[in-house]
Amino acid sequence: MEQPNSCSKSKKRALEEDDTDGNVERDYRFKILLPNGICVGLVMRSPKPRMLFEDFLRLVNNEYDLTLRKSKSMKPTRPIQWNSGRAYVEDANENKIRNIMDFKKFKPYKCHMLRLYDGSGEIANTFENMWDLTPDTDLLMELPEEYTFETALADLIDNSLQAVWTNGKDERRLISVDIAEDRISIFDTGPGMDGSDENCIVKWGKMGASLHRSYKVKAIGSKPPYLTPFFGMFGYGGPIASMHLGRSALVSSKTKVSTKVYTLHLKREDLLACSDSELTWRTKGGVRAPTKAEIEKSPHGSFTKVQISKPKLKGMDQFQLMCKLKDIYFPYIQCDEVSKMGKTTRPIEFQVNGVDLAEVEGGEVAITNLHSCNGPEFVLHLQFFSKQGSATTTIPGSGPYQEANARLKCVYFPIKEGRESIEMIMEKLKSEGCGVTENYYESFTRVSIRRLGRLLPDARWVLLPFMDFRQKKGDKASLLKRCSMRVKCFIDTDAGFNPTHSKTDLAQKNPFTTTLKNFGVRLLKEEKEINVEIYRAGKLITPLQLEKDYQDWLLQMHDLYDEEINCGEDQPVLVINPRNKKTLGITSDVVRVHQVLKRKGTTWKGGQKIKVLKGACAGVHKNNIYATLEYFLIEGFQGDAGGEARIICRPLGLPDKNGCVLAVNDGITSLDICSSLSLPINVIDSGKCVCMDNIDWDRQVEKQLDKTPSTIDLLNTTQCQELGIDGALPVNANAEQAPPRKIVAVIRPASFNSSSPSTNLDQKYIVKNNSEMVMEVKFSATNILKDVRNIYTSRVTPSSCKGFQGLYIFNLECKFPVFFQTAGAYTFSFHLTESSCKSCERRILVKGSSKIGKWRLLSNKQRSEFNVRVGSCFPPLSIACYDIYDNRIPFASLSEVMVKLKTSKSVSVYEHKFKTHLSADKLTLNIKDIMIESNELDTIRPHYKASLEISSLHELVSMSIQCQVTPGPLKHVIVRPPILENILLLGSVIKELKLEMFDAYSNHVEEGLEVKLNVDGFCCEDPFGLKRKVDDCGCIDLGGLLKVTAGYGRSASFSVLSENEIIFMQEFQTENRELRVSSGVPECCTAGSLLEDVVFEIVDSKGDIDVTVHDDEKSGQSHTLTIKSVSVSMEDSVRYAFRHGRCSVPAIPLPLNEGLFCIVAAHSRYSELHLSVKVAPIFFLMIIFVITNTALIIDDPYAQIPVVAAPEVKPEIQASSSSKMVVPLEASPSLKNVDNLMMTVVGSEKEIVKYGLRIKKYEDKSKVLTYQKARIEQMLFGLEASIEPHILNHLCSLTTKEEIIKRIESKDQSAAAILCGLNKEFSPHINFMEEVVGPVALIGTVCTNLLSSVLAEYLGEDQMLAVVCRSFEAVCALEMYEKNGEVDFTCALHALAAALGKSIVGRFNVICLEDISPYTGVINGSDLQRRLALPDPILPSGNVPPGFLGYAVNTINLDRPHLQTMTLAGYGLRETLFYRLFGKLQIYRTREYMIQARACINYGAVSLDGGILRENGIISLGHGSPEICFPVVLSDAEMHMSPEIMKKLKRIEECKSELDKTECLIKGNSKAHEKSLKKFHKKKDKYTKLLNSIEPVRLEYQSDVKKNLDLSPK
Repeated sequence: MEQPNSCSKSKKRALEEDDTDGNVERDYRFKILLPNGICVGLVMRSPKPRMLFEDFLRLVNNEYDLTLRKSKSMKPTRPIQWNSGRAYVEDANENKIRNIMDFKKFKPYKCHMLRLYDGSGEIANTFENMWDLTPDTDLLMELPEEYTFETALADLIDNSLQAVWTNGKDERRLISVDIAEDRISIFDTGPGMDGSDENCIVKWGKMGASLHRSYKVKAIGSKPPYLTPFFGMFGYGGPIASMHLGRSALVSSKTKVSTKVYTLHLKREDLLACSDSELTWRTKGGVRAPTKAEIEKSPHGSFTKVQISKPKLKGMDQFQLMCKLKDIYFPYIQCDEVSKMGKTTRPIEFQVNGVDLAEVEGGEVAITNLHSCNGPEFVLHLQFFSKQGSATTTIPGSGPYQEANARLKCVYFPIKEGRESIEMIMEKLKSEGCGVTENYYESFTRVSIRRLGRLLPDARWVLLPFMDFRQKKGDKASLLKRCSMRVKCFIDTDAGFNPTHSKTDLAQKNPFTTTLKNFGVRLLKEEKEINVEIYRAGKLITPLQLEKDYQDWLLQMHDLYDEEINCGEDQPVLVINPRNKKTLGITSDVVRVHQVLKRKGTTWKGGQKIKVLKGACAGVHKNNIYATLEYFLIEGFQGDAGGEARIICRPLGLPDKNGCVLAVNDGITSLDICSSLSLPINVIDSGKCVCMDNIDWDRQVEKQLDKTPSTIDLLNTTQCQELGIDGALPVNANAEQAPPRKIVAVIRPASFNSSSPSTNLDQKYIVKNNSEMVMEVKFSATNILKDVRNIYTSRVTPSSCKGFQGLYIFNLECKFPVFFQTAGAYTFSFHLTESSCKSCERRILVKGSSKIGKWRLLSNKQRSEFNVRVGSCFPPLSIACYDIYDNRIPFASLSEVMVKLKTSKSVSVYEHKFKTHLSADKLTLNIKDIMIESNELDTIRPHYKASLEISSLHELVSMSIQCQVTPGPLKHVIVRPPILENILLLGSVIKELKLEMFDAYSNHVEEGLEVKLNVDGFCCEDPFGLKRKVDDCGCIDLGGLLKVTAGYGRSASFSVLSENEIIFMQEFQTENRELRVSSGVPECCTAGSLLEDVVFEIVDSKGDIDVTVHDDEKSGQSHTLTIKSVSVSMEDSVRYAFRHGRCSVPAIPLPLNEGLFCIVAAHSRYSELHLSVKVAPIFFLMIIFVITNTALIIDDPYAQIPVVAAPEVKPEIQASSSSKMVVPLEASPSLKNVDNLMMTVVGSEKEIVKYGLRIKKYEDKSKVLTYQKARIEQMLFGLEASIEPHILNHLCSLTTKEEIIKRIESKDQSAAAILCGLNKEFSPHINFMEEVVGPVALIGTVCTNLLSSVLAEYLGEDQMLAVVCRSFEAVCALEMYEKNGEVDFTCALHALAAALGKSIVGRFNVICLEDISPYTGVINGSDLQRRLALPDPILPSGNVPPGFLGYAVNTINLDRPHLQTMTLAGYGLRETLFYRLFGKLQIYRTREYMIQARACINYGAVSLDGGILRENGIISLGHGSPEICFPVVLSDAEMHMSPEIMKKLKRIEECKSELDKTECLIKGNSKAHEKSLKKFHKKKDKYTKLLNSIEPVRLEYQSDVKKNLDLSPK
């Protein structure tokens, strides 16, 4: 006992040693077939490569126990001997496994079937729970409707057909169907199935598991007749069809590689019990050996057989079943379109109960083919395409298909020997028991459809629209209608068309089906979802061409193959070119007229009485026609084919003289149908034309006479009540009286006596007629004939009620419910159409209602709207009273009338001054002298719309008159704000001054009223003068317009005049001003000296300086000071300007004489501002000497002789004045020294004077420039103040293209700067410049600075300065190279840079448009900018992210010249350059929005506040301020400004430019002034040193002079 244990342990250790790859995770799945008929599944997760069989058997035992505990329904046939020691398993290839389970021999993750033998010798053939057939829950909701026996059987054959179609050339393609009372068997020689995962038999029985659906796409687009039987659509045809045919099914299948046959058992009860989605459907299965019969049928070794037990066979005819199956699969049984040689081939071998279907002679298809003509067929190839990108066709378990193909083959079935071929086909089918219930003339289906070669039995359509000529009109319409009924259309489609679940018809809601069913000219004009391309003989044709070709083909078939009636039984009369072809119903120019015709063995003769049943043909729809045969017409000459035959008959009641006339005049035969009828010959063929004997004909004649209408009568109240109808017309009525709901009219025969005492209804006195009766209702409000008008017309046909027929019931309630609401005379007239029956007429007088509805103003001679002025009276008013139906009625009495004026603001003003009067007939209320008084008119300015409401005392009845109440004349004026005298200064402008104009009732006067202003001491600043118009607020705004011209302390006034009457006047006193000296003046000064820097001030009454006194000639404010004196002559033209109330006089010269000196200072314009200044000049002794070469001149200081070098004179005493002495000098050393020094001093003085004059010049120029600058700044300030701040700020912040060019040019060592700096004269000599577009930064513009900055920062300066070229040749021309590869700086762009005195340093980027991969998507064609039609980004929620502004590539606005820039391929700058730079870069309003949208950002994004997200996770942080960016140009909406604002903006730009130039001049002048000032001080210092050095010499010289004076004679 121990030996086996030790042996097993050693085996285990050996197995553990063999575990070399135990770390690899692998799952092994097994299905174990146990000997007691139970199947268990075993999954082993990552087992060791080898395992003892007894351990494996233990695992199987455990799984078996677990399965039995879970499923109580399992019933094992016997216990299993697990410990017999003789157990083993057998795999699918019959290999036995006893000791070791080697998992290396099994593939992981696949299911392997093993059969267990326990050594007992008892083996089960079927196994419970072997197959899991649990379907998807969704498929259970899509199961097809109830099958028929044939369609269910065809569904199983479809599976077999698809299977055998995949067989090789040398393999048999057989489908054999055997039907017996107890079973049905379908056998096919397809590839078969086994138990493997790839080809498991479960896929046949599990709904939704079949792979056949995936082959559908392979069956789209092949050639007709589309014999690719990939019918699989829904995945449940096998199990559902088999369960419909019987209660259980056994599926057996074998593949070529397997040696066993795998079986699958299906039971209907199990399927129904497990239909709940929470349950599973596990069914039995088995494994067996193939039978001899199965091997014989399938020599290549693979097959599938479906056996159905207990089938539902109820009276099934085997021959009819074979015919139907042959019809369904006809092209697969025998086909002449597959072989290239045109031979008939047999793709599949079909057998039913051992009979080959190819040998069965029967079925609709075979019989139909025998009766078709041999002429050409009309063949069309249609291709259907979905217009939208979404799926047009969705199939459960499959994807969308957007293409379908169909072939339409129209076959002509001619008429032969007077009989229709289609009628013969129907008779043949009926004789074989395969007949159809359709009628040839009404409902016969002329369209049949095959999908992938398989007939869809229920897809039977009457006609396609392009085949239908029933509504066609024209000369050949009748012939085309007749020929079109002889065509049958056979449609073959590919898998693009979807069938119904039972595959008996096309899916009706599928758009391809709808398009095919409506195929014709109408469809192609209206269809919006599907595109259809039509091909005939390989050429694409239009719908109109299709219609023409089809008509031509029909006429060709008719002419060649139709064998209609050749001749009648008598000698014909030939009529050439009859005039009334359309009425006769013929198209031929030749017609033969017969009186005897034989048809279907029956002879028909002229004069014979016939009855044509209703519905026999067009025009005979409602009633039978009783008529007399007259003639038979046959088109063409004797022996011609294709002639139409017609019957000419005269209806009962039509006189003979009105019948058809055949006449011969002068040898010319004519045929006039007159009032007779022309019917097609097929009314006889269809059996709807029968002969009548004399008795029946006489009876119809009597009935006709009884029904002859005589008069029209209206039923009275009693008769209508008998019918239960409210239908009696009253004689007279009031407006509130409701009209009858219905009016009943009848036609009385001639025998009816209206004076009959009986008032009850009697049918014999009511004619039953089919004629239409017309009721006309006319209305007249007066007795004037011209006033009569038709208000209602109704047409009805006779109907029945309570057994009475022939009643014409006119419904008034629903058709015209307002009858009798308008007072007047109503005339009801009744007559029949196309009848001589006497008409009927009733007149009813309707009076107005007693219920008052409203009052209304009579407007015969009055206006629709009144215009009245407040304080005046309304025109006289005439008012009428109307009832609730708007009928005029008299006033009951003259009650109190209340009048009030009501405005739109719900303000009511009651009027008490008016007079009333009622007319004699009480129909008119007259009101006059209504005085309008109101102070509320300002509430309805400016339109002054109001309503005058006139009502009774208690306002039960009222009316409203729209009017316009305007203010009265101007009566008083209010000044707002009041003018204060302390603001009235000379030259000042009253900034706020508004005159409010009122009438006598305190209403502001009407806009546009002209008044005159009289002013004294004022003037108007605008050019409109003193005549002013009142504005829309009732005011005259003089703010900023009145300027004070009265002098200081003077009187002023202004007044308002209207119509030459002074309405308002006000007087003022201007404020006082005084001129004074603020700098102080000394009482005495040196005579001949100057009063320097004298400052004058203008002060108010408080002593404060009036800073408003400021000289500004540009603005018209001239404030200057003049200085005059009697004793000293002064220039009157010299004026000194006041600056903010002060005036500084640099110097006032004093006289040379002593005494009292008086000057007068006065304002140049206002004489009241003057001042007298008195000064006393005195002498101060001072001697100044000037030395010449020979004399000393002692000069009076008041002589004002300049210090200059005197010319040489003789040494003698000269004449002198009283103020000078000339003393001759002897030559002395001191004199020579003085002479030399004085010459140096004089030279130095000249330099000082020169620079002093220069400084004076610069200072004067500085004053002028400073004044000019102040003037420009003041003008600029005024212009900017007159423009809205947001407009000015936005414009000031724009980055212009000129500014960007300056920035680029500052990068003087870049290629972009060189291109910007090139002069225009160079351009014609540079060939490559034509292909250079320019720098990136200058090619486009954006609309905001924020967008410009962030896009420039995203691209970087290198790309912004990149040069854009159209072609690669232009790129190569920008730069040349020497032989050693170095750049040649003497050529191309480098040479141009050198010509400009610049050079290009470093590398520069060039973009070639032709080498860019362009955007090839959709472009917005309506946009001149050609923006790209990029879809908005979508968040996972399906919404567009908030804050998304668009794509960067679309925000660039191209200039007009650049819009025309294209590559040779036709792509613009946006599709190439900017799509290359930005791609699908998104733009968001803020960083927050951009971060929220990260889920839908794939190509980067930027935000206007500086956020940048690049591709592949790169994020730019920090802050940048790019210098080179895109120019900013306002959009059209932002540029939409008034011309006045645009003019001001232009002036602002000019002022800024002028200000810049002035500042530059001031700066240059200041530098020159400083330079001259420095030199002046330098010369001055030198001069001072000279004076200091001359002092000792002067003293010595004075000493010498004194000595000489003493020695000189007295």
